[in-house]
Amino acid sequence: MPSHLVPITVAHGDGIGPEIMAASLHIMKEAGARIEPETIEIGEKVYLRGISSGIEPSAWDSLRRTKVFFKAPITTPQGGGFKSLNVTTRKTLGLYANVRPCVSYHPYVETKHPGMDVVIVRENEEDLYAGIEHRQTDEVYQCLKLISRPGSERIVRYAFEYARRNNRKKVTCFSKDNIMKFTDGLFHKVFDEVAAEYPEFEKEHWIVDIGAAKMADTPEAFDVIVMANLYGDILSDVAAQIAGSVGLAGSANIGEHCAMFEAIHGSAPRRAGQNLANPSGLLLGGVLMLVHIGQPDIAERVHNAWLRTIEDGVHTYDVFKEGTSKQKVGTKEFAEAVVARLGQRPEHLKPASYAKGPKETVEHRVGDTKRANKQLVGVDVFLQWNERNPLEFGKRLERFSGGGLKFHSLSNRGVKVYPDGFAETFCTDHWRAGFMSEQDKGAVTHEQIVKLLDRMQKDGLDFIKIENLYTFDGQNGFAAS
Repeated sequence: MPSHLVPITVAHGDGIGPEIMAASLHIMKEAGARIEPETIEIGEKVYLRGISSGIEPSAWDSLRRTKVFFKAPITTPQGGGFKSLNVTTRKTLGLYANVRPCVSYHPYVETKHPGMDVVIVRENEEDLYAGIEHRQTDEVYQCLKLISRPGSERIVRYAFEYARRNNRKKVTCFSKDNIMKFTDGLFHKVFDEVAAEYPEFEKEHWIVDIGAAKMADTPEAFDVIVMANLYGDILSDVAAQIAGSVGLAGSANIGEHCAMFEAIHGSAPRRAGQNLANPSGLLLGGVLMLVHIGQPDIAERVHNAWLRTIEDGVHTYDVFKEGTSKQKVGTKEFAEAVVARLGQRPEHLKPASYAKGPKETVEHRVGDTKRANKQLVGVDVFLQWNERNPLEFGKRLERFSGGGLKFHSLSNRGVKVYPDGFAETFCTDHWRAGFMSEQDKGAVTHEQIVKLLDRMQKDGLDFIKIENLYTFDGQNGFAAS
């Protein structure tokens, strides 16, 4: 193993962050971690200096140099105008894969699922977390869900490579493609395509709602679960909590060039400065970091000492339980208890073991996207109209047929309301008017769409957005109203 020190960028964060970071670094250094921390400031103080991202521009220099970020939780001030630092960091550094092991430590930490050992692999950059939102009318706001083929292929392949590297047996995909047939449908399709390249694994797909219910009830049925961003964010917290506690879970954010390691919980400002906080989540994030930088020997040493500490009943207040726990300790005392057990292994819990060899790498075979025969065949025009009479509005829109475009239908919040709508359908002030080529399967030009919008503008209609309707190799690239 290399004897030189590996530079890492460290942020002590807000709330309980400085306490649990000090405890985690102390344990790792006592275990012989070959690291050289560079400290940067992030979080609340930076936000309040007027930097909306929560990170000084100069801090990026350290992150780009070390390529490893060990980060304590931060506090984001309430109110608008402050960006999520986690989202900013993940996108800026290309940290596309979020990995969260969720393990139960029965009987030493209370859980209803003694055999739980699930890893959530979450796509980190796309989906609704693209952060593209608009207020479009007085009543309606929009958030765009973006799913790409390269992004989906990259995260699915990472999940299978993770499973291979860590001797897992099954990879499961959660999606909601029975409703979102294009976006989640693509994610599921890519999963099936990539899964065919890994014949040694059991593969399955669940609709996310029933999959989440199954995971909460019978988590031992799962091994590695790969999901798009929002589902993965929610369900990784659920998985950590039902395993025993969100406070015990660490996570890795992996990119092709950089990586970030952290606890999954927040800064808990009410507990700050009281020597109460449990450093376990951040410490286990540090264990993942040690594996990533090629120090699996130290990762094993830390992780096994931590397991032995949990097994010996030395617990912080959040997991302490009379009759099971033996000693309630504070942050510093817990860290010293782990240090005292360095070199020991758990007697009953499964010992940690990490593969020796170079730091993890994943071969990315995201090739050039096949170019389809793309044809413009219509347009959806979104309008604000404050009346709630779709029959009247639909008849008004009929007048705009012509010039190569024919009014097709009117919908409200995705429900067709004209023609052949139902009087019982509730409508807002946000309407979608569909126009298609006057010729069956015929092409439409941008000029025809511009002229349509011009006619609407002259008639006093407020169009707020358009979506061009395309076919790809003859297949509709849009959902029908």
